[in-house]
Amino acid sequence: MSPEAGREHWGSRLGFILAAVGSAVGLGNMWRFSYLTAENGGAAFVILYVAVTLVVGLPVLLAEFAIGRGSGRSPIGALAHFGGRAWTPLGWIFVATGFLILAYYSVIAGWTVRYAVTAAAQGFGPDAGAFFGRVESGWDAVAWHAGFMLATVAIVAGGVKAGIERAAVVLMPLLFLMVVALAIYAATLAGSDGGYDFYLAADFGEILDWGVLQAAAGQAFFSLSLGMGAMLTYASYLSEHEHLPNESLFVALTDFAVAFIAGLAVFPMIFALGLQGEVMESTGGTLFITLPGAFSDMGAAGRVVGLVFFAALVVAALTSAISLLEVVVASAMDGLGWARRRAAVILGSVIAAMGVAAALSPKVLDVMDKTASNLLLPGGGLMLALFVGWVMRDPMAEVRRGAEGVRWFVLWRWLLRVPVPVVLAVVLWQSVPALWQTVLGLFG
Repeated sequence: MSPEAGREHWGSRLGFILAAVGSAVGLGNMWRFSYLTAENGGAAFVILYVAVTLVVGLPVLLAEFAIGRGSGRSPIGALAHFGGRAWTPLGWIFVATGFLILAYYSVIAGWTVRYAVTAAAQGFGPDAGAFFGRVESGWDAVAWHAGFMLATVAIVAGGVKAGIERAAVVLMPLLFLMVVALAIYAATLAGSDGGYDFYLAADFGEILDWGVLQAAAGQAFFSLSLGMGAMLTYASYLSEHEHLPNESLFVALTDFAVAFIAGLAVFPMIFALGLQGEVMESTGGTLFITLPGAFSDMGAAGRVVGLVFFAALVVAALTSAISLLEVVVASAMDGLGWARRRAAVILGSVIAAMGVAAALSPKVLDVMDKTASNLLLPGGGLMLALFVGWVMRDPMAEVRRGAEGVRWFVLWRWLLRVPVPVVLAVVLWQSVPALWQTVLGLFG
């Protein structure tokens, strides 16, 4: 079935691809992938990550694209269209996930804006830890969070073509240029060789470690913005002539490329500045304490590099936030008949209000993050794989439209039926204890 006649559409194939890549590329690309690569076998982990992306991430991404384009609706209506009322709760889970993630994600994004402004205005002081302590919580954090949400709402309220697509066409090439520029600059620094050795040294024995496989699967799935309905919603604005397998593969590989190149910037820079002993597992600790401290030590050059680095983080955060809000806004438009601007303003305001607690308390932010990443995302992805693999009637008919020459669709559905659910079930099982410990810490 073709999308609904009155529904908005992308203005171009490039606009859709850049918006989808923007949804996938987020703050985690700038550090988490690099850290996992360095800690889990270097180049061996990269090979494993690409393999898991093709076996787990890509099938789920294509499933979201197929449901979205085939129904021409947002998550709740799309699941009802193909599975009946019994599957609408999964659509509601996607919408709730978008609410929750954006509520705390915009707080972290507000930090990146604050750091970019600081880099441009005065540079970072000598005590990066104390500065982050002032930034991460309190009413200043609330204000930056609100400002970031205002920008997100303004873009989404502009519509698919004039708002989301126009922003993606400008922001994503800018992000690529900034990441590549940082990687080139890092390569010129004396002592950067140690960073490359640490990042890319291959230990193929790690591939046989179950923990490494779990890390690769989790990163591949979470990095592609799967299990929250964002890709499904974006695909609902596609025409029936788009080649969904090609679009899925391009988005997945581009997301990987940004993460990989970011590692080529971060680790050589850290080693060149002699900070390898201070690198932290936590994304926040490294991005907001270790690296700003290094930029401060670099003097005038550090202000420029710090500005480019945090500007890249702002862009990555904004493009992901836009897709999260669009899931919620599109659902209100489809289900309640609201106008786009009304839905964006009202629901954006509600999400901003939800985020105040995360802006005031790092513990609350941590609980919200763990709830989304350890429970809602893998759970939603697992249910989606089971739906398309076992319940949806002839999903291959939908993905064949515009891609008639592709021969591996039978393999695609088999992956959704067996390997993908098994991997996601294990990831979910392993993640729940961490969530429980985080919740206990909130009240401890």
